[in-house]
Amino acid sequence: MPNKSSKSVSSSQVIMTQLVLPSHTNALGSVFGGTIMSWIDIAAAICAQRHSNKEVVTASIDRIDFVAPVYKGWVVNLKASVNFTSRTSMEVGVRVDAEDPKTGETFHTASAYTTFVALGANGKPIEVPGLDLQSDDDKRRYEEAKARRAARLSNKK
Repeated sequence: MPNKSSKSVSSSQVIMTQLVLPSHTNALGSVFGGTIMSWIDIAAAICAQRHSNKEVVTASIDRIDFVAPVYKGWVVNLKASVNFTSRTSMEVGVRVDAEDPKTGETFHTASAYTTFVALGANGKPIEVPGLDLQSDDDKRRYEEAKARRAARLSNKK
């Protein structure tokens, strides 16, 4: 249920595009996993900042699943969306697709769930806006993220 400080998922979504350069690749000509992880962290951070209008820090990355390799010269598209908000934290999901510019084919290459905490001017966690869930996808992602958060919290005990 939206409150007056809620924001829609679409208002903070990020689409980020990268070109895979030789410096991003290993001896096989495919991109380093750490490079993709860095791009995921950046796209998710921008999304979390847009949602909270605050500085944010990465609190966790639950998992990254690498589905297919990405090669030198390909284009990588990252899409980040806030899935869930708590009092001071946000789960941001990132989907990574790669495009072979020679064929135009696109491939799902990786997905990740990240958690960010918003910081106030004093460097301490600060409250973030809630989510105004407008679509069935928004609602589904919210419920799935809520379950992941519960699992993360139970693993800390």
